[in-house]
Amino acid sequence: MRSSRKLVLIAALCLLVGVVGCTRQLSGAAVPSAVTAPLAISEDGFGIDAGFDDAPAHVEIFTEPQCTHCADLQRDFGDAIAYYITVGALKVTYRPLTFLDEDYDGYSATVANAMFVAAQPAGTAAATGAEFQRFVKTLWENQTPGGEPFGGAELRDMALSAGLPEEVAGAIADGTEGVDVVDMDDANFAILFDVDPYEAGTPTVFDMDAGQKLDIYDDNWLDELVGS
Repeated sequence: MRSSRKLVLIAALCLLVGVVGCTRQLSGAAVPSAVTAPLAISEDGFGIDAGFDDAPAHVEIFTEPQCTHCADLQRDFGDAIAYYITVGALKVTYRPLTFLDEDYDGYSATVANAMFVAAQPAGTAAATGAEFQRFVKTLWENQTPGGEPFGGAELRDMALSAGLPEEVAGAIADGTEGVDVVDMDDANFAILFDVDPYEAGTPTVFDMDAGQKLDIYDDNWLDELVGS
């Protein structure tokens, strides 16, 4: 039991009530690129960078694998995010959180770890930024809040359906450790708290260039961000 996080009430609200998001509160046209969009672990080790460093727009997405509103974000904008990553218009840094887990090795921790494994080479194979984004969308589309963690075979099938290389999908299925999930959660929540200390919730999308939280409930937020 994660005794340091008394979040049972918050988890229940997120999973059972139609709230705006899952919270852990303390109070021109793009032209396709001929170069494959890169994918890497962020410099601090707790985020995943998908896209070109010189993309004109850069956002951080704070997301929790059991947050139903994070799943809505992926359903509504996941394909467009993958497109803008591919054409060099957008760089995304994903910062997973696991505050809806009751145990250290729970559902959210399993998904978060799989994301970090997907972002790292396996042998000579490596995923692209767009493939990773499709994997994220697939994970959230198959979300089962409060359910048992995905098994290796399930994760492998989702990785392959998203276009990840066989070797990378195999590493995900094997349960390879991609990150220290506890340290990741602590670090990413601290960053999220700096973004919004009043409602540190998911999904949160932060514009790194403008230094502000975006209104993702405006249907045009993404197109406006990339100037499309």
